[in-house]
Amino acid sequence: MTTANITVIGAGVVGLTTALVLSKHANFKVTVVAKHMPGDYDIEYASPWAGANYLPVGVPGTNLQRFERDTWPELHRICTEVAEAGIHFQDTLIYKREKDVHTSTGEWLNELCKKDAWFRDILPNFRILPASELPPGIDSATAFTSVCINTAIYLPWLVGQCVKAGVIIKRAIVSHVAEAASLHHTGEPAGVVVNCTGLSAGKLGGVEDPTVFPARGQIVIVRNDPGVMSTISGTDDGPDEATYIMQRAVGGGTILGGCLQKGSWESQPDPNLALRIMKRCVDLCPQLTGGKGIEALSIIRHGVGLRPMRKDGPRVEKEKIANVWVVHNYGHGGYGYQSSYGSAAAAEKLVESILKEKARL
Repeated sequence: MTTANITVIGAGVVGLTTALVLSKHANFKVTVVAKHMPGDYDIEYASPWAGANYLPVGVPGTNLQRFERDTWPELHRICTEVAEAGIHFQDTLIYKREKDVHTSTGEWLNELCKKDAWFRDILPNFRILPASELPPGIDSATAFTSVCINTAIYLPWLVGQCVKAGVIIKRAIVSHVAEAASLHHTGEPAGVVVNCTGLSAGKLGGVEDPTVFPARGQIVIVRNDPGVMSTISGTDDGPDEATYIMQRAVGGGTILGGCLQKGSWESQPDPNLALRIMKRCVDLCPQLTGGKGIEALSIIRHGVGLRPMRKDGPRVEKEKIANVWVVHNYGHGGYGYQSSYGSAAAAEKLVESILKEKARL
């Protein structure tokens, strides 16, 4: 079996998951090169800021929907079998207001809020709430079991799994995608480069995708226990503001969010937005503070992340750039964790197709 050298650019959740999937091939020698690593907190590096959870939003028939569908079985397996990965099951409530349908947030969460959602037969315990269980102002709601991920535990766990499988991980700043072929740990050139650079795909030489843009998110992390993971289709505070609540596994705190500010690169928390987020979350889930209001929230910290959006959704395809075969796997927006294994499997197939073609030549 011929050995193949592969370099993955990027050590966010998509890059590390892709490296882990590729490492299952005994003949693949995988190197991950990245500017940012788990443990870093930088506005260029989205993964540590994510909630993260599994709330599908992909439209049926799209790549994102397929990637989300194909990711759930592995997240479920890890949650069930691998306690140290930092994932736990959560009872989940999704509330919908009809008046939110045409807002940015309403469009973002449109598939999630449907009563006949495509994932109704995939996620456990899916049900439609009867009118008697709906809070005031809510037109419909669904409930199911999903997962929430403590990213501060899960990303280092992914690193550990990669290293255990023989992946070499090192820091590097890559200015051109083809340059990564020369950064393989063996000293020999990589036959394939996998581009998992997220938002940086907009400026990476050889790629420079003009359809990549940030969608700013802002969160408050608190110690309070909500007892449930929940979100709602919109807010009355603005079309790009959102309300979501999720408790990270193994003591990671509870995430209160948020917003979807497309095109904003602002890295600092907005204190006024933080107040609105906290108020909305306590209104949606009064048990957060036992009915005592936002003054009873115990704040750990505030955070801002830039979701690596792409106009047409995730890009997973192959391309030859400067005589180097590249497999792209970026543009996952705010859905990197919940589409990670599905998109990694799609990238894996493209890598295999390139190597198969090379072997025939």
